[in-house]
Amino acid sequence: MRRTHMARVVLWLALCLPLALHAHEKSASNADAQGPNLASVNAAVAVAGSNDLLFAKNADRSVPIASVTKVMTALVVLESGASLNEWLVFQKRHTPAAANAYTRIRVGSQMRRSDVLRIALMSSENFAAYTLARSHPGGFDGFVDAMNAKAKALGMTGSHFVDPTGLSVENVSTAGDLVKLVNAAAKYPEIREYSTTDYFRGQFQQPRYSLSFGNTNALVHRESWGVGLSKTGYLSDAGRCLVMISKMNGKRVVTVLLDSLGTRSPMGDAGRIKRWLDTGATGQVAKAARQYAQEKNAAYNSMAGSTTAALK
Repeated sequence: MRRTHMARVVLWLALCLPLALHAHEKSASNADAQGPNLASVNAAVAVAGSNDLLFAKNADRSVPIASVTKVMTALVVLESGASLNEWLVFQKRHTPAAANAYTRIRVGSQMRRSDVLRIALMSSENFAAYTLARSHPGGFDGFVDAMNAKAKALGMTGSHFVDPTGLSVENVSTAGDLVKLVNAAAKYPEIREYSTTDYFRGQFQQPRYSLSFGNTNALVHRESWGVGLSKTGYLSDAGRCLVMISKMNGKRVVTVLLDSLGTRSPMGDAGRIKRWLDTGATGQVAKAARQYAQEKNAAYNSMAGSTTAALK
């Protein structure tokens, strides 16, 4: 029998019991925070460069983050010291790819590491993220170890990574942790530039061909938002996710939005946050999004409560 969406939520929580308990113990402090009404189930807002939150909504709850993972992937690549000019080979995956790991890139072709990193960030190209990890000086497993080591160094206590793409539901973090990650990543001009590239024509060798890539965040194309760093994500278990730095109320603001129902919901939430910072208006959320959030919160709280009882 096919599992429902809520049943899959229970599955990933069961795989991450310590993080689920951590979330249950801490999330009550910000679950009822005053601020904008959002469609996203979990959220955090901070002035860029600061990890102090202006607004938090379940910001300590560990949840799947989908392709937002690739911000950590980029950070590990740049801190490895590997040359961005090196040509990388897109090798056949050494482990089975997820069912939704579609790619147009041909196995065996080559691309410069800088461009591989660019398309992983701007277009969320999963084969590109995999190739970055596979080409790491310490190998694929060493790359994942480096991701978790960096999370620990940044104080991301509610986070854990098992792959560089975000295709695994076991890649989890919190909205508050992702503020720390975004602030760390924003120190690198390559991440700022690559993640906000509008369009890019990637050049490959052996065989020689090219492919066009577009940014997955529509707000990047709007000059008024002044987006300085961006990453979207989606899995059925993670919902629609967005992290970015943009201009709000005359400041550079980090916005983290995790687990929204609809494709446009993170964009709508970003607008509501912007208006809240400008005017104090809380805004309204569609009924379907509110119901979705209620169902997800009930599932999270039920599992976290069961975990707490089991460990007593």
